Amino acid sequence: MFRLLSYFLVTMTMFFAANVIAQTKTVETKSTEIEISGLILDNTISRQGHDFARQLSRFWQEIPNTFGKNVVVKEIIVPQAGTQVDVIFDNKIVFRTYFGRRLTPLEERVGQAVTVLLDAVAQQDIESNNPDLADDEW
Repeated sequence: MFRLLSYFLVTMTMFFAANVIAQTKTVETKSTEIEISGLILDNTISRQGHDFARQLSRFWQEIPNTFGKNVVVKEIIVPQAGTQVDVIFDNKIVFRTYFGRRLTPLEERVGQAVTVLLDAVAQQDIESNNPDLADDEW
């Protein structure tokens, strides 16, 4: 009986000590949090897709007011034609382009994607500041 009681006391002491240590660690991590602006998730497969996502991410880092806004670059293989790359913002496809099997210059397509993405970010900011409660205007 004494042995069981001592095991119980040791276990409870370890539990409370671990809980106190965990609480002090969470206090320390809350004071040193790093704020991350918008993210680009790269779900591409091919070399061209990776290059497209990399160039788009360079532009995305320079865009102001992207905190908490995320973009997904998703690539789908199209049989016998190449790949389809979608830029998804706010769960909507805002830009879609196709890449053939051969390498082509990406600067023009990245520029188009950035322009459309800027329009989508601006549109979301306008909708969040001025919500319209009636979708059909009735």
